[in-house]
Amino acid sequence: MRRNGALIRGIQWIIVLVYALLILVPVFMPLPDETAHLWSNLTLIAQFCFWGIWWPFVLVSMVLMGRVWCGVLCPEGALTEFASKYGLAKAIPRWMRWGGWPFVAFALTTIYGQMVSVYQYPKAVLLVLGGSTLGAIIVGYLYGREKRVWCKYLCPVNGVFGLLAKLAPFHYKVNEDAWRASYNTHGIKTIAINCAPLVPLRNMKGAADCHMCGRCSGHRDAIALTWRPPTREIVTFGRSNNNLWESALVLYGLFGIAIGAFHWSASPWFIEVKQGLAGWLIERDIMWPFDTHAPWWLLTNYPQQSDVFSWLDGGLVVAYILTTALVLGTALTVLFAIGNRLLGKWDTGRFNHLVQSAIPLAGCGVFVGLSATTVTLLRGEHLPVDWANDVRAALLAVMTLWSILLAWKVSGQHVNPMLRRLLVMVPVLAALALVNYAWLLMFWIW
Repeated sequence: MRRNGALIRGIQWIIVLVYALLILVPVFMPLPDETAHLWSNLTLIAQFCFWGIWWPFVLVSMVLMGRVWCGVLCPEGALTEFASKYGLAKAIPRWMRWGGWPFVAFALTTIYGQMVSVYQYPKAVLLVLGGSTLGAIIVGYLYGREKRVWCKYLCPVNGVFGLLAKLAPFHYKVNEDAWRASYNTHGIKTIAINCAPLVPLRNMKGAADCHMCGRCSGHRDAIALTWRPPTREIVTFGRSNNNLWESALVLYGLFGIAIGAFHWSASPWFIEVKQGLAGWLIERDIMWPFDTHAPWWLLTNYPQQSDVFSWLDGGLVVAYILTTALVLGTALTVLFAIGNRLLGKWDTGRFNHLVQSAIPLAGCGVFVGLSATTVTLLRGEHLPVDWANDVRAALLAVMTLWSILLAWKVSGQHVNPMLRRLLVMVPVLAALALVNYAWLLMFWIW
């Protein structure tokens, strides 16, 4: 990869062109009707590419290969680095380095995407994905020199990708002894490495921040692509390399906001609340919440598709997602806090470490949630999809077992007595069961 950098950059620009085609052209085409087919309508093709294949399997790639997508294939990464090459090269402001941006950006993007129906309509895709790309270009132009400042701090999925990459069986390992020894080599000039995602190479631990671009491979004869057990980073490095924002992203983001965003359209609770509230408003002659004149960029408004959100609809969608995040996220937080306390006196770092054990199930949840769009599009083409729920069940079962294994190994990093470790597993198992129940509701009960 290091020797073929020009080829990789060429591939990046091809992907940028394909991305631009899929995000721009459908905006100028009429929305597909019931006679349109996946293989003949560019709008449906783009919808399937983005939400049926692209995003679900980008998540899978993080678990299998680390952040290769970020370093080699992501169009936003290529564009922000290109803009940074010719930009103003300003210093990164302090506000941008705030650790909460990965959670906040993910939450806002997810909620807003539901308000404008980003999975269904090209203009919403242009607004959400195109807006993110424009932000990447602007930030790249303003800050850093040939860096990916956007990717490091503001990308809405940076935090999610970083969490999933902790599970990857490959990473670039730094041999610190070899690095130190390189300083004793006389007469050899070491060429500096441009690490675009701003990773401190000498002290790099794990794969969460590394974009796997390969530029540093062989640097000082101390960095090499290495296989590792997929439990290594969380169990070993996670003890010290953790923070509350990552825990918030897992508990309130991937388990809370994401599940709420996938749930509301299938939830009978949502319909019951809407009908009850609508009746209450009508009885009091409060009619403005039923107005459907909100612009499409604020609330879904496609009357030709018979798909229009009133202010009541939009408010309830946001409320449902936030309530799900608050209730489910808090319940899970309490359960993991009990597990932490059973390990000994309260320790925030240990709590974060234990929460990291749930990353496999958290990532799997987003994948199976996105799979609903994939299956819907395939079903629309009258293709057999009876296998979908069996695959979902198998994935959730395997990832739950992986999370249980991680939790067991994490507990062993903090206590030795078998009984205490078994006690810790009780609230952890309850937390994982609660998450699985949420998916059971969506795919098997509702």
